[in-house]
Amino acid sequence: MTPYFGRFAVQAAAFSAMLAIGAGTALAGEAVSADKILNALKPKAVTRGISVGPQATPQADAAAQAKQAAFIDSMRNRKTRSLSLGEREQIAEIAATKPKIDLEIQFDYNSAEISKASMPAVQELGKALSDPNLKGSTFVVAGHTDGIGSDGFNQDLSERRADTIKRYLVEKFALPGQDLVTIGYGKTKLKDAANPADPLNRRVQVVNMDTKTAAK
Repeated sequence: MTPYFGRFAVQAAAFSAMLAIGAGTALAGEAVSADKILNALKPKAVTRGISVGPQATPQADAAAQAKQAAFIDSMRNRKTRSLSLGEREQIAEIAATKPKIDLEIQFDYNSAEISKASMPAVQELGKALSDPNLKGSTFVVAGHTDGIGSDGFNQDLSERRADTIKRYLVEKFALPGQDLVTIGYGKTKLKDAANPADPLNRRVQVVNMDTKTAAK
């Protein structure tokens, strides 16, 4: 393993651990509402400490935030399959500190077609993202699969499923496509790693990547 990929492997592991304790989650059988999604995605007050070590000064924090914002802006209008492994992991690292929610949006077997049972959840997501309180935010729509099947198959499937969600939100709710960054993680970030086949792993995570603070 090269130092480059080793570094991102550590970041991925840390991100997965944070997901387990920090992400908003719509559990199986739980009706998800637009209000629940909206509350999970509202910007939180920014705290100091983005930078670490002796250089963690207000100036360093501001520089780190500016760098982060520039990276997020560079992801807008990017095709899902154009993202490199490094970019995917950098998004994951940033997303770990942002407002987020996991939605158990199911798809037809081995397909990117949204199941009829999950359509209400997608519609509630559209309503939430259309709320004026989230206007101007950039959202990551990340597809995740369970641990069954090959790496390549699951990576492709997760990307296609994320694209399906974006297309639906743009077509049905007129959300700006450039505000939705789609990404696939395949089976690399299982929510329940001890049970790879658990349906909890088959989810769509939505992250508000905006850097603005919550209204005071």
